[in-house]
Formats: sequence, structure tokens, C-alpha cells
Amino acid sequence: MQSEELYGFPRWGSGLFKSDEDGRLSVEPLADGRRICIKDVIEEAEGMGLRAPFVIRFQDLLRKRVHELNQLFQQAIAEEDYEGRYRGVFPIKVNQLREVVEEIIDAGEEFTYGLEAGSKPELMIALAMHEGPDALIVCNGYKDPDYIRLALLGRKLGKKVVLVVEQLTELDHIIAAARETGVDPLIGFRAKLSTRGEGKWATSTGDNAKFGLNTAEILLAAKKLRKAKLTDSLRLLHFHIGSQVPNILTIKNAVVEASRFYCQLVKMGFPMGILDVGGGLGIDYDGSRTNFESSMNYSMAEYARDVVANIRDICIGENVAMPDITSESGRAVVAPHSMLVVEVFERISKRESLSAKQNPKKKHKVVKDLEALVKNPTGLGRLERYHDAMQRKGEAFSLFNLGYLDLENRAAAEALFWQVCEDIAAEPNEKGYVPEELHDLTAKLADQYVCNFSVFQSLLDHWALRQLFPIAPLHRLNERPTVNATLVDITCDSDGKIDAFIDLEDTSRHLPLHPLNGEPYYLGVFLTGAYQDIMGDLHNLFGRVNEVHVFLEDDEENGFYIEETLEGSRIRDVINGVQYSHTDLARRIKKLIDRATKKDQIKPREGIRWLEFYEQLLESKTYLSIAHPKKRQRRKK
Repeated sequence: MQSEELYGFPRWGSGLFKSDEDGRLSVEPLADGRRICIKDVIEEAEGMGLRAPFVIRFQDLLRKRVHELNQLFQQAIAEEDYEGRYRGVFPIKVNQLREVVEEIIDAGEEFTYGLEAGSKPELMIALAMHEGPDALIVCNGYKDPDYIRLALLGRKLGKKVVLVVEQLTELDHIIAAARETGVDPLIGFRAKLSTRGEGKWATSTGDNAKFGLNTAEILLAAKKLRKAKLTDSLRLLHFHIGSQVPNILTIKNAVVEASRFYCQLVKMGFPMGILDVGGGLGIDYDGSRTNFESSMNYSMAEYARDVVANIRDICIGENVAMPDITSESGRAVVAPHSMLVVEVFERISKRESLSAKQNPKKKHKVVKDLEALVKNPTGLGRLERYHDAMQRKGEAFSLFNLGYLDLENRAAAEALFWQVCEDIAAEPNEKGYVPEELHDLTAKLADQYVCNFSVFQSLLDHWALRQLFPIAPLHRLNERPTVNATLVDITCDSDGKIDAFIDLEDTSRHLPLHPLNGEPYYLGVFLTGAYQDIMGDLHNLFGRVNEVHVFLEDDEENGFYIEETLEGSRIRDVINGVQYSHTDLARRIKKLIDRATKKDQIKPREGIRWLEFYEQLLESKTYLSIAHPKKRQRRKK
């Protein structure tokens, strides 16, 4: 279908998303022919009392990604005659939610798939949730003595916990804690590579990187271990080239440099055994398969083969035993399994002013000039008409500010200006070249679709980093989209919007969507499983959205079942979260109502109703409760 190509489902969706004959989008989590209609999930969730916005997690797809990563490394190891094994870890920071971590641990059990922690809270989760005596727990991030003692507790419990040294001072604390507790630590060094990263997170490596030891510091750390008689404790070399690395050449170069570091440490007499290539495995958000920052010019299979082959080649050349390989791929594992569902409930349109023709009783000359530009009797070119329209618009605003133009003439001038822009944008471009000033006209004319969600809560990376996410309607895909739109959220912030969308050639300033018709209109924001669940803030006190966890089920009529639902934040939750007490606020409102009742501003029964209303709202969700005209009409019948 044309809609599938328009929204890029075959490209970024890896063939997992397709629309049916009714125009509804479905997902195939295991790529085995079994499909789940997303609109069916929405309707079932609504029947359970949940309303958009909400997150849908396709748990089968999450498990599939864990299996795929491990199997591709195993396959690459077999094909390259590699003598070590793959011992991956999931970095909890990418998505710390219990239901996500539990599913990953369960899916990775057969592969001895471990966890990575970057803070004390994350390590406390990892120690308690971690399964399997041979699976790794890799400890990154800055460490204080308590963090280190917590890791040593893991060693006492028989877990393979590796403390990665990010700064030299951490090694002193590790040595002191090992002596105090009598526990032999497992230690790793994080190398600060000279290989330059690429993409939005390029500064994760290099001379000015926040983490890691440079060459001189690695040598000094090695001396400290020898002096402390902990030579046998150094087992791992780690590096991190950055998140979402778009270019495979960057990864190859980093692996080669890190392999050299590893071999040198082995030749210095350290037992080693593990080379941790960190994160960086990307997601093709825009489906272009390029080295653009929102894409990647390689596949997961190519990544695994290149990591394995380059480590093997360096080790053979250095006559060093091949190490076990660890990667900390988080984004690639969890991003695809989750999507955000938002409901469009209103539009802001310049076309409304275009359709409402203004006809002042006494037209000012600037209005007459703009009317002439609309008619264009002299056949002016597109660019010249645009320049003239901009000039007349500026004149109109100046005249209004000086008091020489009334409100009706200003309104007429505005409507005529946008009519000229609309006509210019609609004209065919015979020359092929589009001047820069006209290039953005379509975006300027685009409608704004108001969606019931918060960018800051659910898509923080789009606001903070301009990360692109695939966005598409979840139904009506058998209809032609006739509206160019940007998306705005319900926060009181001008930055609460999405105005950059994926496009094969470049980013697009608008998204083709369907006209609103009084029925619920749902959009899906895809590949949101990495970071977005955790990094959202409480702008305007819009809290977490509802969640729906879905599994395939052949015995069910619609092919799935909802295993678990998690309710989003209630108003009382977010109020309490910013140090207010919802009960205290209710008491204060009651005092104000009582005072107004005594002054006869509010009648007693009316006051009781207002207090009940306030208290009921405290128990309600933070997002808007949307009523649809057509649904209301059906209920009246």
C-alpha cells in the first residue's frame, strides 16, 4: 500500500509493521506471520479503563531482540573460528523499569546474558535481579566506597561482578575495600581511546571524554595493582565509543585500538580474559541505512561480525589468546519493543482564516494590494509574489501599530497574505530549483495537530537532542492523507512540539496526516523503548502515561492478550512528588470554601459539590479527558 511507503514502515520497521485492508496498522513481533492489530490493543485497553496517551510494549519483540543479539554473536564466533565466547550485558540505564529488566533477564538466561549498572541504585537492582553464576555484572560510572562495597557483596554472593575503573582514585578505593573485606575483586580498566566517536554522542571518547583512563593512567593503574598484589584481579578492558554510532567504520577503528590495549595488558602479565566493547550499536530510526545520526549504515549481524573479526585478527597478530567478548548494547535491544500512542483532539489551522474571508467596509490600500497579489493579473513569478506579499504584510503590521489600520483591515491583510502563500505553494515548480525562501512555505502553512501528551515526559530526546522518531497514524491508512501537520503537546511551553520528521532525503518539517472527523484519531510514535521511559520530566506536572504489556496468543480471537497494565500518574501522585500534600491542599480548599460560604458567596450544598469535585480530580489522571462529538451523539440515541 502507498501509505506503508509514505510512512516508511518497510524501512525503519524491518518488515514488522503492515496495514490491513481496513487501513489499520498491525505488528508482527516475532516475524513469523502472527500479527497484532494495534487498534485492537487500543480498544481493549480502553475497555479496561485506560485512555491514551499510553505506552504499548510488545514483550515478544523485546525477547526476540535479546535472542537475536546473542545468536548473531554466536553465529559470528562460529563463522570466524573465534576461540572466545560472547557474554553480553544489558545496561540498566537504558530502561530501568522492572517489567523490562525482568523480561530481558528471562529471555537472556540461556545465553548467560548479564547486566550493567552505572550507579548504586542500578547496582542494587542488578544484584537482586541477576541470575546465573556465569553471567556478568559490569559496574560502570563514578564510584564511592559504598558503591565498591556493594559490588564486593556481589562477589561474596558468588556473582561475577566486575568493577570498571573510570578514574584513578577509584582504584585506590577498590584496593582499600578489598583489604578491609578480604574479598578478591574483579577489576576492569576503561580505556580513553583516541578514536573519535560519531553522531550525537561523539564526545563519549577522546581526550576530553568524561570517563576513562588515558595511556599514562593505565600504566599507573597497572603499577598500583602490582603493588597491592592484585595482579590477578584485572580481567577486563572496557571502552565506550558513544551511543547510537551511525558509522560502522567508527566502531571498527575503536575495536582495533581497544584490542591493542588489551593485548598489551596481557603481555604485561595480567590475566585479563574479557574485552568489553561497550555500547553504540544503533537503531535505524529513519530507515535510510546511512551514517546520518538518526540512522546506521550497518546491520546488527554486520556489527557482530566486525567486532569478532577485528578482535580475532589483532589477537592472532599479537599472539594473544582471544578474549571473551562483552557488549553493552541497550538501545538496540529495547528501542523497538515499545511505542507511544497519542490521540489528536484538535487542530490549529491557518486555513480557517483563509476560509473566513474578511471584507472591511472601507478597504485600506495595503489590503487592496494584497488582493491584487492573490489575483496576480500580471503573472508575477513565485518568488517575486512572495517578496511582495511579505512587504505588504510588514506594512500592514506597522500601520496597525501606528494606529492607521483598524482590526478588520489587519485581519483581511493577514488572511490575504496566507492566501498568497497557499497559492504559491500549490503552483507547480517548472524549473525544478526551489529558492530557499520558498522551500519552507509548506511547513509554514502546515496545520498544528494538538495531541494529548507531553514531549518532555514521553519524548525528551526529541526536545533535548532533536532525535527523530518514526511517527504514523495507526488507522485510516487506506485513506489519502490530505493535511500537512506538525504535532504540538498540551504543555504550556512553546518547545512542546514535534516539527521534525523522518524523510529519506532529509528531515521533513511536516507529516502528512488525515483530516479530523470527530472520531478518535490515534498516532503511534515508534522505537521509543530506549531512555524515553526513564528520562522524562514533570513539566506542567504531567506524569507517567498508562502502559499496556502485550503478548502473542494463538488461542485468543484477535491473536494477543494484555498481560499487564500499569496506570499512569494521578494528580495526587505528581503533587506529592513536588513536596505538596494532596490531603493538605484539600483541607486548604475546604477552608476557602467554608469562608466563602460564610460570606454567602457560595451556597452550602454548592460548596460541598465543589469540594467533592476538587477531591475527585486529585484521584484522576494528569492528562486531558477527551470527549468526542460523534461518541456523545451515539450515547444520546
